[in-house]
Amino acid sequence: MTSYEPPRGPGAGPVYDVVVLAGGAARRLGGADKPGVRMGGRALLDRVLAACPDASTTVVVADPRPTARPVVWARENPPGGGPLAALDAGLRHTTARYVVVLSADLPFLQEATARLLLTVLRTGGADGVLLTDADGRDQPLVAAYRIPSLRGELAVLTKEHGSLTGLPLRRLTAALDLTRVPDPVASFDCDTWDDIATARARIREHGHVLDEWISAVKDELGIDLDVDTGVLLDLARDAAHGVARPAAPLTTFLVGYAAARAGGDPEAVAEASRKAAALAVRWAEEADGDAAGPGGTPDTPGTPDQRPDAG
Repeated sequence: MTSYEPPRGPGAGPVYDVVVLAGGAARRLGGADKPGVRMGGRALLDRVLAACPDASTTVVVADPRPTARPVVWARENPPGGGPLAALDAGLRHTTARYVVVLSADLPFLQEATARLLLTVLRTGGADGVLLTDADGRDQPLVAAYRIPSLRGELAVLTKEHGSLTGLPLRRLTAALDLTRVPDPVASFDCDTWDDIATARARIREHGHVLDEWISAVKDELGIDLDVDTGVLLDLARDAAHGVARPAAPLTTFLVGYAAARAGGDPEAVAEASRKAAALAVRWAEEADGDAAGPGGTPDTPGTPDQRPDAG
């Protein structure tokens, strides 16, 4: 078994499927519907699904429910048969060589984490790559695996025990060659109400709240588009400062509308933002020049006003 230190930037991952285990009993939450618990306005399950938007097939092992992204539903037989039985049920719907296996209670999982797991798996020789948490514990439900390795070991366990029902996940992972990637944030899962409160508080911290809000809005509106939020914020600031405060939200709305008419891709957003930002700068410069008088600046005297209606 080997350890791995993440590189500075994740590489592009291979073609892969996803299996999300979302049918647990949530006993430490009093039997609450954990996948449906909301974080930053989004269900936990939807947050997890958003981390793997380019998967070939996404399988959720649980009873069907509304989700922000299309998924294939599966269920172990009998329901509640434990993680190995659930994983086996999910794998029956996969066709890729690699699979990302996730629990449905990972509030901070990001697309970059899934790409990293897949890249390390593809470029190494291990059966799987999993995250470790802040205490160094393995998190086998935040991992990427070679599907043939999983199927082979599950077949061995089924033959040995007659069934996968009730078997702990460690029976599987102990038989695999695994690479470990430390990540205390992405591996954070919500087992208790205290965990949920901690996650909700972090989401609303100053350094995270804007990205969280943008992600929630995109999910709610069904928009799958990455844009430079810094450009839009600069535009809103310039419009508010150089024109009037209400100009900021109205301008960004008009930029979005123009970008949608131009194709709706990030380049269209950037071009519409550039044009509107340039206009805001010209507007402000014109207003500053008027305040100074012809030929002057706001800080220096201008020449006499030569406008036709000047007094």
